[in-house]
Amino acid sequence: MDILFTPYFALFLIIILGLLIGGIKIKGIGLDVSAVLFVAMAFGYFGLKIPSDLKNIGLILFIFTIGFQSGPSFFETFRKEGKNLVILTIIIVVSSAAVALACGLALGYSPALTGGLFAGGITSTPGLAAITEISSSDQATIGYGVAYPFGVIGVVLFIKLLPKLFKMDIKKAEEKFDAENLEKYPKVFNRNYIVENPEIIGKSISELNIRENTGANISRVFQNGTAFTPNPQTILYSGSIIKAVGTEPDLLKVQNLIGKPTEVGIALNENYDVKFVLVTNKKVLGKTVSELHLQSKYNIIITRIRRSGVDFSVSSNLKLQFGDKIKIAGTKEDINKVIPFLGNEANKIHEANYLPVALGIVLGVLLGQINIKLGKFDFSLGLTGGVITVAIILSRIRKIGPVVFSLTTAATQILRQIGLLLFLIGVGTEAGSSIIQILKTNGIGLFLSGVLITLIPMILAVILAKYVLKIQILQLLGGITGGMTSTPGLAAASSMTKTNAPGIAYATIYPIGMIMVIVCVQIIFWIMA
Repeated sequence: MDILFTPYFALFLIIILGLLIGGIKIKGIGLDVSAVLFVAMAFGYFGLKIPSDLKNIGLILFIFTIGFQSGPSFFETFRKEGKNLVILTIIIVVSSAAVALACGLALGYSPALTGGLFAGGITSTPGLAAITEISSSDQATIGYGVAYPFGVIGVVLFIKLLPKLFKMDIKKAEEKFDAENLEKYPKVFNRNYIVENPEIIGKSISELNIRENTGANISRVFQNGTAFTPNPQTILYSGSIIKAVGTEPDLLKVQNLIGKPTEVGIALNENYDVKFVLVTNKKVLGKTVSELHLQSKYNIIITRIRRSGVDFSVSSNLKLQFGDKIKIAGTKEDINKVIPFLGNEANKIHEANYLPVALGIVLGVLLGQINIKLGKFDFSLGLTGGVITVAIILSRIRKIGPVVFSLTTAATQILRQIGLLLFLIGVGTEAGSSIIQILKTNGIGLFLSGVLITLIPMILAVILAKYVLKIQILQLLGGITGGMTSTPGLAAASSMTKTNAPGIAYATIYPIGMIMVIVCVQIIFWIMA
């Protein structure tokens, strides 16, 4: 039996048992990976000790990947129409922290226990990481463990009941969302037109300034029995057929300029090709389409750019990002010349580059060590704040000199999951030794405190969203789950609509909510210490 408490054996045994228990669903609700925490607490109660370095390594990996993945959404929040959602997040997190602080002061809880209750009630593992680091107390994990189960179940039930309780029409909101989404990201089409406007016959494409005047791109021209890729000097003759690529409004402008549309196709000759090319070359990242000079250097036309599954019409000021797919048209010879320039190395999209992780963590740890004196308080970002701040900044910068800060989705998820498992096992086993005594003394009070920490912020958020901010139900579903940092809540919200509106709102404010939780945890600790 001694082998059960050998750290390396127990570590993986806890993972196995935790994942098996977490996979059990009751009415679609389960603990998922958080079940590992409770299994670890059980082992800790019986005397298991895991080296603290494993916990810290797990914490660093988990926090870095969270920040790196959430960084782009964090900055975009301040650019787009996210003002109301940010306000909603502030209300949720601050009110939750206020309830936790009130319960802690009224019932005489320690700062660590109160911070843990807050993190558990709002289902924030980064919050638990932050309070664990600054308090160095296993009471934080106990508070988290008591409040977390209702934090998960309470958010899911609240989301499911929300439309009926507050009489909000999801179907009507879906129709409005679809209309707004189509306006924001209009579909890109291609269509052929016959050159018949006498005012343009005999003029070159550069003279007509077609891209600037219409917003569309001319990807192909058929005249004198030949199909070819046009260049700025290509002259349009009466009866020529051109293929234009753009949105419906763009193509209507092309029709007014060129002539009527036609069903006559432009057959590709043997030497002509159209294909998508991946942007993976570090030298072109961050450059605009106009800066590449693909048409003048390679006689290549860019017809559209696909990013994260969305097609964009080509604009001269659009900056290229790692992993963009560019649809190009031209002769096979010219395309073969331009492919190495753009990269098109699919393996780079999937390979894991761990240099950004190591560099980011080192910089984050150093940043966290910087101490700033604010009045009576000494403030520092600490390990958690330093690492997540650097991760967010690096995910935004993307490139410093020859170093490209990119991490594949698969690699991010693996590192994040490994880090989370190590951290949960570390804090769980530490808390296990004292959990029974604390539950005997404060069990009912702790549980009820967790319920209030979870429910009150959501009720306040809905009232504010409906009567003041006028946030639609679909965005509200994602906004509440993002503010509560609840992935199970998002899953419940997503199942209630055919749109991805809740997911967009969640992704928009989750980084804000996560960072605010970390800040509020520190404020709770400072006030109560």
